[in-house]
Order: sequence, then C-alpha cells, then structure tokens
Amino acid sequence: MSRASKGSRWPRTQVLRRASQAGFGLFIVTSSIRHHLVTSDHLASIDAYCPFGGFATLWRWISSGGLFVQKTHLSNLVLMLGLVVGVLLVGGAFCGWICPFGAMQDLLDWIRRKLRLPEAKVPARLDRILTYGRYVTLAGILYATIASVKLWFADYDPYRTIFGLGWLFEFNLAEQWPAYVVALGIVIGAFLIPRFWCRYLCPLGGVISLLGNFSLLRIRREASDCMGCALCNAPCPVKIDVDKADPVVSADCIGCLECVEACPRDAALSVTLGPALPKILRPSKKESGA
Repeated sequence: MSRASKGSRWPRTQVLRRASQAGFGLFIVTSSIRHHLVTSDHLASIDAYCPFGGFATLWRWISSGGLFVQKTHLSNLVLMLGLVVGVLLVGGAFCGWICPFGAMQDLLDWIRRKLRLPEAKVPARLDRILTYGRYVTLAGILYATIASVKLWFADYDPYRTIFGLGWLFEFNLAEQWPAYVVALGIVIGAFLIPRFWCRYLCPLGGVISLLGNFSLLRIRREASDCMGCALCNAPCPVKIDVDKADPVVSADCIGCLECVEACPRDAALSVTLGPALPKILRPSKKESGA
C-alpha cells in the first residue's frame, strides 16, 4: 500500500470495502423484500443465506442422515463450508467486508460520530471478559438447537429480526416483542459501542475468531519498524491493540485494514502469508538467537 493511498481521505481499500458491504447488504434487503412481496414463486428467506445456519444444523444433518433443522437448507451447509475455507485463507474478512449486520453497525458508528456524540468506553479488563460472551452465546445456541431439533435462536436473532423485515411487512408486537426488544438493544449498543454485537455476542464471530488463529493471511507487526505511536489502534472497529501485536494481530481482527492504512511507517504493519504459531509453541527469543 502506497503512502499516497494511506494519506488520501478515502483510501482505495476502504472504498472497495464499503462498496462490498453495500452490495451484500443490498442483496439481503432485496431478497427479504422479494420474499415478502413475490407470491408466484417460492423464494427463500434470508435464513437460507446465513452461514451460521450451517453450524446450527450440522449435527442434525450428520446424525439423521441428511435431515435439516427447520428453517435451514443445504445452502446453509454450502455457505458454512465456504466460510470455513475463507476464514482459513483470510481470517475474519467476512465480518469486515461481507456481513450486512457488521455493515449496519459500522453505519451506526458513523452516524454517532457525525452527530459528535461520545463513544461509550469499555474498560480494557471488562472488554476482555465480555468478548467471551460470543462463546457463551455460541454454546447456548448449539445446545438448544441440538436438544430441541429446531432453530431455537431464530425467534430472537437480531440479524433475522432486522434484515428479515418482518417488522415492516408483518409487524406483530404481541407475539414478536421479545425479538424487537433484543434487536433494539443491539442497535442501541452498536450506536454507543462500535461493533457491539460483533465484539461481545455474535456466535458466528466466535467461530470465526477460533478458526482465525489458523488463517494463512494475517496482519503482522514488525517490532523493529514500529515506533510505538499507537496510531493504528484508533481506527480499529473492534478495538484491538494492534500496536501490541506479537507479531500477528488478534484473531478477532475483521480484516478491514484500517490499521495498516493509519500506520505512518510502510514496513511496520503488513499483510503477509503464513499462519502464526500459538505463542506457547513459538521458540523464545533467546532460543532463536534474537
């Protein structure tokens, strides 16, 4: 990435990322509208386009010899497989470039900043604890889905509530109020805290973070070139301490590349090929002769 690109108001990478987010978001919204309005053909709902549905139905599909949990389809398994391959190649780029729910949270954060409203700061220690909420949500959903043989979380899923557009075409406060309350809570949370859902509650984000440890493409920090200015931390949507990467950034990275563009030194941060060994398996600096 050139210095000219880094210094421009709208770096080319971010223009492409926003275009990608807008394209996928438009596709999901259009699919939802068609699902509600077109009656001549049986059109799939947005459930069919969610890779997490593949994880939710996988056990049912294996144990029953090909049956699916209600509201899931073969497409969910195909998308799940594609997501796994994608994460192993490029880490959490799905979250930063494709996921419409992530794009919506970025939009809410942009609106808050344009209104010059303060961000709700989460203390570092509490932030670390809250990130485990993704795994609690993931475990709870998988357990409930396997035990009940139905997509239990669908009734509360904020992504499905918002992008399914049922609140627009089939508003039903008496029956759907729990889903509306959850969705409204997530929207308020994301308005005050950047990527609130992604950082603390998203079950798919939990899966991606775990698999991301084995990703081939990672952002690496070259300690000898880093001047410790921490400018790379400020634009990170998920609040990773990029300046402390040793040598790769956290697997929670969503691949937005804003940290790379913010870095004033070309060689300090770079996207390189090759998985990073877990710290416990790496030779110490003393052993490696550093």
